[in-house]
Amino acid sequence: MKRRSFIQSSALTAPFIIGGFKSKFSEQNLIIEGKNNFQLKYAPHLGMFKNSAGDDPVDQINFMAEMGFRAFEDNGMMSRSIDDQNRIAKALEKNNMQMGVFVAHKIYWTEPSLTKGNKEMDDEFLASIKTAVDVAKRVNAKWMTVVPGFVDLRQEMGYQTQNVKKVLKKACDILEPHGLTMVLEPLNFRDHPGLFLTKASQGYDICSSIGSPSCKILFDIYHQQISEGNLIPNIEKSWDEIAYFQIGDNPGRKEPTTGEINYKNVFKYIHSRSFEGILGMEHGNFNAGKEGEEKLINAYVESDKF
Repeated sequence: MKRRSFIQSSALTAPFIIGGFKSKFSEQNLIIEGKNNFQLKYAPHLGMFKNSAGDDPVDQINFMAEMGFRAFEDNGMMSRSIDDQNRIAKALEKNNMQMGVFVAHKIYWTEPSLTKGNKEMDDEFLASIKTAVDVAKRVNAKWMTVVPGFVDLRQEMGYQTQNVKKVLKKACDILEPHGLTMVLEPLNFRDHPGLFLTKASQGYDICSSIGSPSCKILFDIYHQQISEGNLIPNIEKSWDEIAYFQIGDNPGRKEPTTGEINYKNVFKYIHSRSFEGILGMEHGNFNAGKEGEEKLINAYVESDKF
């Protein structure tokens, strides 16, 4: 596997070519030694490499591609202008990169929504899913994130689960004709107390009961380490319903190697299952500046060696 490194050089004033590989970022004193040949499709997000690539989303995507990343995710895609969505889509197509998840609806963090069985709440959610179909087509996305929201303290969990399943089935009716998939994300109790969906087993129950290719699990490794740990066995148990992964080490929610999770082993297991999907890099940078961005990429290079 080739590794890419960043070398600061005050003498460098023109694009630098090494091994036949030329980078526009060489003009910014950044020398590229070849593309990382990652075994899995890790997906950075906007802002992760802004010190190296600048503020423009297209420049950031170009930089990601030059670093060897083959995918990209953007939780906030729904709120971007159509012009920005089109620019991002063109940049991804140009770089042969795959679009990952975006959040498909308003998430209710402190009051019941999909757990409630309330027609007004359900209709709001389903209207967002219809809008998300248009966005997905515009940016060539296959997956969108869904979070069922806060628990309803006035109802037993079994009734809440049935309410969630009913509205998700209606969402599947919208998504299936377009070949799109909503991925349900269990979130941890520490960062997001009071939410309905917290464990992989819950997601597995919901998705297997619905039985649609349009309703699957987003297994966020950071959240699940906090909620229940036992990562690889839980991934194995729920494998048939997992369509997407997200990454973040714990504590801190930064890149792999900065916390307690043995990401090399987790990635090795996911790769052993011939996973062809995306692993979203939904975390911050442990270190600041260009140096921090270099260390982040090196962390993925090291964790991808298995």
